[in-house]
Amino acid sequence: MKLHANIIGQGEPLLILHGFLGMGDNWKTLGKQFAEEGYQVHLIDQRNHGRSPHSEEFSYTILAEDVRNYCRDHKLEKVVLMGHSMGGKTAMKTAVTYPELIKDLVVVDIAPRYYEPHHQTILAGLTMLADAKLTSRQDADKKLAEFIDDWAVRQFLLKNLFRKDNVLKLRVNLPVLKSKIENVGAALEEGERFEGSVLFINGSNSNYVRSKDSDLIREYFPYSQLVTIKDAGHWIHAEKPDVFYQAVLRYLKR
Repeated sequence: MKLHANIIGQGEPLLILHGFLGMGDNWKTLGKQFAEEGYQVHLIDQRNHGRSPHSEEFSYTILAEDVRNYCRDHKLEKVVLMGHSMGGKTAMKTAVTYPELIKDLVVVDIAPRYYEPHHQTILAGLTMLADAKLTSRQDADKKLAEFIDDWAVRQFLLKNLFRKDNVLKLRVNLPVLKSKIENVGAALEEGERFEGSVLFINGSNSNYVRSKDSDLIREYFPYSQLVTIKDAGHWIHAEKPDVFYQAVLRYLKR
């Protein structure tokens, strides 16, 4: 599978993997900042998301294989790999499966443990949008507000809309993501291990990475460090972009 990516800048390769129902463009602003520091930034759309192809297959084993193949296709070696949420799980799985690819690993607000499905309301809202044949983003926002109160979350989700035949469609492969939702929360397998350097970043207001996850993280990633950003939730890079950027940059330039 040939993943779609927006490539910015020249220099050391930095691959960024978005979260569930996101796309590479969510990281465009930060991507430009990293490019200014001498990185060639690859804003990748994972399969069934953004402009990348759709597929019935969807698991972290497959997503990690996609990253490996992307590196081969672009002749990339020893990359910096950064992922948020689902993208962080993909990044972790890539590191434990293909450690030779990874120079540095940055995992944003996710741990290697299992997470129960918790996107049911969001998926119901997107299903409604897919069936509504809407022509206006304003109408789409009003409809989605029946399911999701948070304006920022709605705007994030509405980025998935594109216009085709004067009707708004969804870029995400919603049927497959709904059927494979259990796989999104899957844990790394017992005994998997990455001996390289890893930075975990979590938000103090997020419950995705808890204090008791620290020991589990070190089981899989013994040479890892955890940085907590105050007053940030799950979307740390969007809520505290400057603090997040500086934390990642300090790690990469250490």
